[in-house]
Amino acid sequence: MTEAVVGLMTALGLSTAAGLNAYLPLLIVGGLDRWTGLLTLDAPYDTLAEPGVMLAIGVVALVDFVGDKIPAIDSVLHVIGVVVAPVAGALVALAATGNDVVDPALAVVLGVAAAGATHGARSIVRPASTAFTGGAGNPALSLGEDLISTVLSFSAVIVPAVAFVLALLLFGLLWWGARRVWRRRRVS
Repeated sequence: MTEAVVGLMTALGLSTAAGLNAYLPLLIVGGLDRWTGLLTLDAPYDTLAEPGVMLAIGVVALVDFVGDKIPAIDSVLHVIGVVVAPVAGALVALAATGNDVVDPALAVVLGVAAAGATHGARSIVRPASTAFTGGAGNPALSLGEDLISTVLSFSAVIVPAVAFVLALLLFGLLWWGARRVWRRRRVS
């Protein structure tokens, strides 16, 4: 595989992960650059590995992690995520592909589209969970999203082809879930 194809697979995996949890891929990319040799971020994206930036993202990630488990607050966070997730998706796609591997415009489009589509589908499925479970299912669903985002982020850097397949499977699953919600709304 060419370096560009691997870069695109990595970008897709990370930006899809950002659609589920905008902050985890940013932290993982920064941490992998800072503490391992698995990823080297080019400037200006190497800023993600600076301690102050990682701490700030970590604090926001913690607030999001806790808030996303609370049914009323998760809805507010999902509205904010309409903007934050695509921006984070573009940022991790740009950071992961570097300045030379993939055309930056392509990385931005891929990052925004993947994170936006994932977040959009997630934002359709989550209210359905709230309605059907009275909010009781939301913490488990949120934890699952966080877990998938983490696995997808690490695999995007370590084994990009696996991340590519996982991202495609996730898109399929989210599409299926969103279609079920739409069908139920039309019937009601």
